[in-house]
Amino acid sequence: MPISIKSDKEIELMRKSGSILAHVLKELEEYIKPGITTLDIDKKCYDIIKSYNCIPSFLNYNGFPGSLCVSINDEVVHGIPNKEHILRDGDIVSLDCGVIYEGYHSDAARTIPVGEISKEAEKLIEVTRQSFYEGIKHAKAGKHLHNISSAIQAYVESFGFSVVRDLVGHGIGKNLHEEPQIPNFKQKNRGPRLAPGMTLAIEPMVNVGRYDVYWLDDDWTVVTGDGSLSAHYENTILITDGDAEILTKI
Repeated sequence: MPISIKSDKEIELMRKSGSILAHVLKELEEYIKPGITTLDIDKKCYDIIKSYNCIPSFLNYNGFPGSLCVSINDEVVHGIPNKEHILRDGDIVSLDCGVIYEGYHSDAARTIPVGEISKEAEKLIEVTRQSFYEGIKHAKAGKHLHNISSAIQAYVESFGFSVVRDLVGHGIGKNLHEEPQIPNFKQKNRGPRLAPGMTLAIEPMVNVGRYDVYWLDDDWTVVTGDGSLSAHYENTILITDGDAEILTKI
C-alpha cells in the first residue's frame, strides 16, 4: 500500500482530531491518582471523548474492549481496563488513546507518575519522552524513516535503556493504522522517503531492562520479558516542508 498524502482539508480535520485528543489526555493526566482503577480511567476517557462529540478510536478495534489502553509498570502497551487493577503510589501508568473526528484518527500516548515514584522511573519517563523529540528532529521532507528510527534508538541506549523491537509506530489518517510501519530502532534499509502531507504516529516504547517482551493470555497486554519498568510516549505528526508539526497538542 502506498503512503497516504493528506490534502489541506484532511490535514485540518486531523489537526482538530489531534487537538481534541491532547485535551483528553491532559484531563486524564489530572485525574490520575492512587486508589482509582484502570476501568475508572477508561470510563472517564469515554465520557471526555463523547463530550467533544468524537468516537474513541480503540473501542472495539479488533475486539479491544476499552476506549484506551492503560498499562501499569512492566506492562508495555495494550493493557485492558479492569476494575481489579488499582493504581498505587509509586506506579507509572501509560495511557494510549485515539480519537475519531469527522472520520479522521489521531493517536497519542503518555506515561504518567502515580504519586511519588522512584528516580529510575522518573528518568525512564523523561528519556522516553525526549527520545520522541530526538526522533522528530529528523522527520523532514527528503529524509528517510530510518533517520527517525536511528535517532530514537541512539538516544535511548545512551542512558542504558532499551527500545522495544516487537512493536512499532505507523501511518495514520482515515484508518488508525496505515502505511508505513515506523520502528524505533535502526533498520538495514533506509525506508520510505518522507514527503509533505504524510501523517505519522511516532511512539517510542522504552524498557529499563532488556527489550524482550511477551503477550499475556488475554492476547492484548504486552509486558517486559524481565519484569522491568516500561514507558510509552506518542504523538501524531505531520510532515511539512520544514519541521514536523505535532498534531496531538493543545
